[in-house]
Amino acid sequence: MKNKLFYMIAVIAIISTTTSCKMLGGKNKGGSLPNDGQLHGVAPASRWSLPKPPGMVYVNPGTFHMGPSDEDVSYAYTARNKAVSISGFWMDATEITNNEYRQFTNWVKDSIAGHLMGFEKQGANGNTELDWKKIKTIKWGDKSTMEKIDAMILTPDNRIFGKKEIDANKLEYQSEVFDYKAAAQNRDINIPRSKFIIKKAIKIYPDTLCWIRDFSYSYNEPMAKQYYSHPAFGNYPVVGVSWKQATAFCEWRTHYLNAFLEGKKRTPESDFRLPTEAQWEYAARGGRSQAAYPWGGYYLRNKKGCLLANFKPGRGNYPEDGGLYTVRADAYWPNDFGLYNMAGNVAEWTSSLYYEGAYNFQHDLNPDIRYNAKETDKPRDKRKVLRGGSWKDVGALLRCGTRSYEYQDTAKSYIGFRCVIDLPPAPKKGKK
Repeated sequence: MKNKLFYMIAVIAIISTTTSCKMLGGKNKGGSLPNDGQLHGVAPASRWSLPKPPGMVYVNPGTFHMGPSDEDVSYAYTARNKAVSISGFWMDATEITNNEYRQFTNWVKDSIAGHLMGFEKQGANGNTELDWKKIKTIKWGDKSTMEKIDAMILTPDNRIFGKKEIDANKLEYQSEVFDYKAAAQNRDINIPRSKFIIKKAIKIYPDTLCWIRDFSYSYNEPMAKQYYSHPAFGNYPVVGVSWKQATAFCEWRTHYLNAFLEGKKRTPESDFRLPTEAQWEYAARGGRSQAAYPWGGYYLRNKKGCLLANFKPGRGNYPEDGGLYTVRADAYWPNDFGLYNMAGNVAEWTSSLYYEGAYNFQHDLNPDIRYNAKETDKPRDKRKVLRGGSWKDVGALLRCGTRSYEYQDTAKSYIGFRCVIDLPPAPKKGKK
């Protein structure tokens, strides 16, 4: 009898718990609600979902010691060891490749050509927008097409053997961003929003001549001619891209995704962007807080003597690691977060301003220091943090805690980038 009574009580408890869970998990579709005088809440949209972004991995929130894990090699003391906490984010598993960046340059090329050819229509919001259905029908190389887009073709004196080619300098992305930092510091509510909107045209084609410019008395013309344009290098990291161009790519990638989501009547997502310096280091360590390198060890070789990254071994034995210049973006083993080449191959842009004493005053929660440098600012204000080291660097620059810099308007044959995005946590199955 006691066993039966206990069984009945247990069943009632389970039913009560299940019922409570269903009540707490009630769905609010965000539509019209009954006017019963009660508080129900209104969702901003009726539908949202969080598919895994292609080519990205999720980096869980956590705490780590930011800064050198060993002796400061340069003795510059620009990176003091400090415990910080980082929010979760999605990050590209590899550096942005030539193929991926080419999608951006082709989009800009197509949009400019569509505008010149009059492939425009009236949008739902009343504004004039491009008609991409017509743009997709453009026959490149066709005589009539080339006549209509003559404004973006090289002038006769710049052609070789009279060949009509697209002028790379005409490929400009029209950037429009809202300066949240400046707006947050504003105390006058009467200042219009337009004062914090930054609009500018950014030339986005990679500087292929950097392969020659970066190395004096060195024969690198084949890389200048083929690296960005030849299919053999399609999955290699894009280089010759300045910090400004990298941020423009992130802005375009955001609009490209959200245009698709809005077309499907789904909620737009947050922005793609360059990682902060702290986010990059946290991701590079792969959960190994005090490790010198992303693979967790203190050495550049494994037990078999094989090199673990693409850099400049010894006194210049470049091909010993398997690559004379760059290698595929997914070469070598990933770290414990699933991220490839967080050391070597190409150094990577971050969103952070390079300031020698930044670690001394940055917050310990998502530390970050940014500055939107103007053309008239001093060169030191245009320095952006580089991380990871590259194919032409010595091993010391590959350490997780080593930081360097480059100016935001320069492009190098050994600097690339990858994106991050702050997406909300994914809903559980069966819930929207």
